[in-house]
Amino acid sequence: MTLRLRLLLMIGVSMLLLWGGVAVWMLHDLDKEMHRTLDQRLAMSAQMVAGLMSQNPAAWDGRTGQAGPSTLSMPATAKGLACEVTLRGEVIARTPGTAPETTAMATPGFSDREFRGERWRSYTLETRGLRVTTADRLAERDTLLRNVTLAAVVPFVIALIGSLLTLWLGVGSGLRPLERLRQVLANRTPDALTPIKNAPMSRDLLPLVNTLNHLLARMSETIGRERRFTSDAAHELRTPLTAIKTHLQVVRITHGQEAEVAMDYAEEGVARLQHTLSQLLTLSQVEGAFSWDDGRVAEADEVARLAMRDAAPHAPGRIVLSSDGHAAELALPEALAVTALRNLLDNALQHSSAENSVGLEIRRSPESISFHVFDRGPGLSDEELILATQRFWRRGSGRGSGLGLSIVAAIAERFGGSFELLQRPEGGLEAKLTLSRLVCKN
Repeated sequence: MTLRLRLLLMIGVSMLLLWGGVAVWMLHDLDKEMHRTLDQRLAMSAQMVAGLMSQNPAAWDGRTGQAGPSTLSMPATAKGLACEVTLRGEVIARTPGTAPETTAMATPGFSDREFRGERWRSYTLETRGLRVTTADRLAERDTLLRNVTLAAVVPFVIALIGSLLTLWLGVGSGLRPLERLRQVLANRTPDALTPIKNAPMSRDLLPLVNTLNHLLARMSETIGRERRFTSDAAHELRTPLTAIKTHLQVVRITHGQEAEVAMDYAEEGVARLQHTLSQLLTLSQVEGAFSWDDGRVAEADEVARLAMRDAAPHAPGRIVLSSDGHAAELALPEALAVTALRNLLDNALQHSSAENSVGLEIRRSPESISFHVFDRGPGLSDEELILATQRFWRRGSGRGSGLGLSIVAAIAERFGGSFELLQRPEGGLEAKLTLSRLVCKN
């Protein structure tokens, strides 16, 4: 079902129910009002005849026998109403064609009776021996009500049909800008990520067009970033693979010490390749929809202990931990917290001399926990601080995959934290990783 037809049905059915209910209500009130008005006509007719009779002295003096009931001819249109006048039990006047049964034995006030298959409504007025009864056929009332109802319903139906037709045309006209937008999107090539021109668009569609443009801009940025990532990853993986292949060829054509040295280099290249692939996998999982929830709560001091063990397994004394020892739980999986802190410690140890230690300080606040890693390396310039978190960036020909700080920044961003690199006045860098604390819900 099209949007146009759905809107027409929704609005049309609503209009039909609303105006149909109003029409039924009005017809019901009209029926009651018509019956009340016609009853008033009967009562007023009887009162008028009684008033005229009261002004006729001959009728009240008992000279009624001089003339029988009136036999005046009346037009056919007036025969729907019957009237009979009785004085002291004697009929002195009756409308032509009125059957005595229609008015006989009528009680004062309104009453209904049936005669010869016809239903009558009568009104009887009695005063000082004068009895006036007026009656009309209920069939005449029903015919009148049908005519009035028909006169009211026909314009209503015509107006409803006209409204639905106008609504159909109006909805089509209102949806025409949306159809033009659909055609614009349908005519775009799959790789077209340029913004949609919104100059000729309807004002109501501007929020939709702006949202689509923001989406296209994010898609363009994401695709560009992934293309650069793929290109950089291919370059980074090609280098160790080429080195491994060269060293294996040396092993094949040499013997003895040279072959052992070449094999050592090949193993080092394999380790470097393995580390790069592991970092790439971690980064793709952090930036993707991968679920890291292993059910384990990350505690700050435990995260620091595990990261220190992994970063310096053979020289634990190079990392100096400063913590107040209070338990504090992090709002992210333990594995990711350990990975981020280990990368910071690896980077600090790599750029510090063997005789210098690396400081690790844990600072707590009511909302977050900060890990501060201090080193005494050569530091970075302001331009290099900006480039440090980019993928595969290394200063000069430095070792490593160039992904460690990128992974830290990605973890902090995914879980609502922050990551900063700051120059230390006494030399070296301070890496500050801030993560949210776990809020306990009662």
